[in-house]
Amino acid sequence: MQPDDLADVVALEQKAFTHPWSLQLYIDALQSYECWMMFVDGQHVGHGVISQVLDEAHLLNIAIAIEHQGQGLGLHLLEHLMQRASERGCVECFLEVRASNSPAYRLYERYGFNEIGRRRNYYPTIDGHEDALVMACTLFAD
Repeated sequence: MQPDDLADVVALEQKAFTHPWSLQLYIDALQSYECWMMFVDGQHVGHGVISQVLDEAHLLNIAIAIEHQGQGLGLHLLEHLMQRASERGCVECFLEVRASNSPAYRLYERYGFNEIGRRRNYYPTIDGHEDALVMACTLFAD
């Protein structure tokens, strides 16, 4: 992901989420984190952001365009992001997912993430807040 990509990234994000990341969050992410885009036939269909502190990764954001969801692209992108984290020396990855986002929860479980906690009222909603489920996964080097 490069600065010139951010208009496309934010546009996809706004369609995919009720509370998308802002342009400024992505500008900041490019300076501090690993930011990746996924393309199918030259079309941007997804992106992800991971951070690293020592040997721990944190999946900060992952998005697949609505019209491309349900095709296995989310798992493919997640596998790539976890591979990158492993290559950078991470042995574990953490993430938060909305308690109401069962498709994402199932995706993370399928990859090997386990629920380890809950953050009360973590995510904003249209009418208040909702809990985040905290998940973790051990990463293995290939």
